[in-house]
Amino acid sequence: MEKREKFASRLGFILISAGCAIGLGNVWRFPYITGKYGGGAFVLLYIVFLIALTLPIVVMEFGIGRASQKSYARAFEAIEPAGTKWHRIKWIGFIGCYILMMFYMVVSGWLLDYIVKSGSGVFSGLSTSQVADVFSGMLSNPLEMIFWTAVVVLIGALSTRAGLQKGVERITKVLMVALFVVLALLSIRSVTLPGASAGVAFYLIPDFARLTAGGLPGLLEVVYAAMGQAFFTMSVGIGALAIFGSYIDKSHALPGEALRIGALDTVVAFMAGLIIFPACAAFGVNPQGGPGLVFQTLPVVFESMPLGNVWGCLFFIFMSVAALSTVIAVFEFIMSFSMEQWNLSRKQAVLINSCALFVLAIPCALGFNVWSACTVPGIGNIQGIEDFIVSNNLLPLGSLAILVFCTHKRGWGWKNFLKEADEGQGIKFPRCTRVYISYIIPLLIVFILVMGYIPIVSKWISCIAA
Repeated sequence: MEKREKFASRLGFILISAGCAIGLGNVWRFPYITGKYGGGAFVLLYIVFLIALTLPIVVMEFGIGRASQKSYARAFEAIEPAGTKWHRIKWIGFIGCYILMMFYMVVSGWLLDYIVKSGSGVFSGLSTSQVADVFSGMLSNPLEMIFWTAVVVLIGALSTRAGLQKGVERITKVLMVALFVVLALLSIRSVTLPGASAGVAFYLIPDFARLTAGGLPGLLEVVYAAMGQAFFTMSVGIGALAIFGSYIDKSHALPGEALRIGALDTVVAFMAGLIIFPACAAFGVNPQGGPGLVFQTLPVVFESMPLGNVWGCLFFIFMSVAALSTVIAVFEFIMSFSMEQWNLSRKQAVLINSCALFVLAIPCALGFNVWSACTVPGIGNIQGIEDFIVSNNLLPLGSLAILVFCTHKRGWGWKNFLKEADEGQGIKFPRCTRVYISYIIPLLIVFILVMGYIPIVSKWISCIAA
């Protein structure tokens, strides 16, 4: 097996870990879900849960990786008590990352496609309904869908084939710098539009009455949405962050690193909203437009601006960079796992996994056209099914397993976890939180699991009754 690489710099670790967390959950899901649940008040609720629910698990994933100095394939075996079977958790991570990429690469391909469409003037002069027709036409074209998926696979393969420092670290640094430059340009342009102030007020001024407008059921739905967004935005539970912990030294304590990465993740999500909501207000677009807001509504908004092609193209470059940073990070997890689990060279791991991922992504691409009839009531098409498996099942189950492993004596244990987390300079993990970490967070994760199934089971019951 090839010699294990290390990051060339601490900045590389922070940017790549942030790149893993920063993705479609920040720039696609966060703005529309914020619009749906009331703007500023929802943002505050999300930040509370990000700190209280998600970041402790991020520290644990980093801790497992750094203590073992191995990929997720061998990390548990290196630190678990003798004779235990905690290493079986690794398959949740490997399977979860595979299924995640099966639909994530397809959606990332849409963004690359829209860069070309925006830059070439496809949306010029089109109404909202006509832009929606462009989006529908893209989804209904299997060759177009498969082509752009293949481009995403190729980007992930080439980035990881070059190695950790020369490929993943170097490319992700460039992507992240580009991300923040484009974010800044778009944010400034959006908030300076005539009439944008109403959108800024909706986004930044909390109105807590919106949280309770639907009574207790409505409040529970908002809390679940905020918890879910905070939980899923960092991609915790499937080991995608643990691999980067294994590439760093012990000079800095892990809680501070997790806070920095969480802050970068939140800044990107926040600035995405700062682009979208003022622009929607300036042009009279409903910010509660749902998932279709980005692909069916915003191109019209950008085309209404001077130099609309430029701003629209920049927006989808920003979206693509965010998505591709996650793709590259998860590819690195998969390649490293394969190299250590099956003793493959990096070249072999990249070739085998890239081919497998491309083939397994095809059903999702075809699920919008040729196989559009393949649906599950309450869940949706193939993309929806794959997303449900990862988001509603593997992420929370994997996180629950990591929590138990790191806090209970039959696993790695609280003392061992704290020792690893606190080693180095910087913020230390609060020891007084043991009861909360060990028992309350697992209950919150169970709450997320149950709430995710309620609307689906209700739909199934309705179908049976009908």
